[in-house]
Amino acid sequence: MNKVSLKTGHFLSVTDVTPAELQALIVYAVELKAKGWTNLLKNKILAIMFEKPSLRTRVSFEVGMKQLGGQAIYLSPAEVGLGQRESVRDVSLVLSRFVNGIACRTFAQQNVIELAKYGSIPVINALSDAEHPCQALADLLTIYEHKGQFKGLTMAYIGDGFNVANSLVIACGMTGMNFTIASPDGYTLQPDYVKTAKKYAKASGAKITLVTDPREAAQKADILYTDAWYSMGQEAEAKIRRKAFAGYQINEKLLSYARKDAIIMHDLPAHHGEEIAEGILYAPQSVAFDQAENRLHAQKAVLAGLLG
Repeated sequence: MNKVSLKTGHFLSVTDVTPAELQALIVYAVELKAKGWTNLLKNKILAIMFEKPSLRTRVSFEVGMKQLGGQAIYLSPAEVGLGQRESVRDVSLVLSRFVNGIACRTFAQQNVIELAKYGSIPVINALSDAEHPCQALADLLTIYEHKGQFKGLTMAYIGDGFNVANSLVIACGMTGMNFTIASPDGYTLQPDYVKTAKKYAKASGAKITLVTDPREAAQKADILYTDAWYSMGQEAEAKIRRKAFAGYQINEKLLSYARKDAIIMHDLPAHHGEEIAEGILYAPQSVAFDQAENRLHAQKAVLAGLLG
């Protein structure tokens, strides 16, 4: 089993790895999943610093460090006050003297960028307003387990062109997987992410497509993917977003447009009856809970690659 080294020394964005490194991380995650507990990160300590509540992210990082033989320390928003009680730069400089790495879940991508800039230890983006690279990696691992390949597959993403979609469109471009997103006007992907994804897609042979009709996106898709219509920090917009996204739901009707062996993906937490119809998350085609489990194994690959 060969550890994968990451070229930048951080994992702030999917673009922090090359397409070859991304593929290697998936293979490494498969190996770590099969192996179980190791001592790869013996005597290593990860600081888990969150500005947002979390179930999967916190548990998967803490368990991941333990399974790799290391330890994790959880730092709550009240304890750190990132950028408020103490500057991001000072937090990074202090933690660099105590721990071997930082996993940060934050409202602003700039925070993880500054943590990486000023500290001397690896920083992992555990979710920001711009990207969720750890989720994208877990999603690729799940697709690989169920489909055995990436190239030539088509993912139909139904919903908001926000952080998860930003990471996924680049990951698909890197791996040769076609990516079609159906979003209402005003909620589609940011142009910079589309441009980056298309650059990778040109090399891999993938197609990146933006549409407004969910049925068009779902046509012969191998994967139907959705996310909540509103995330933490967007609660005030919930009423507006429910209206904007009405019709952008994965349900039996939309599933009928996809391939017969299509899988359904959701990064969770789910709002049943909104972005996904009641009961669909528990249908045989759903791999949402495989995705949740694979956060652990994908992140172990990143942790071992950066801290090992």
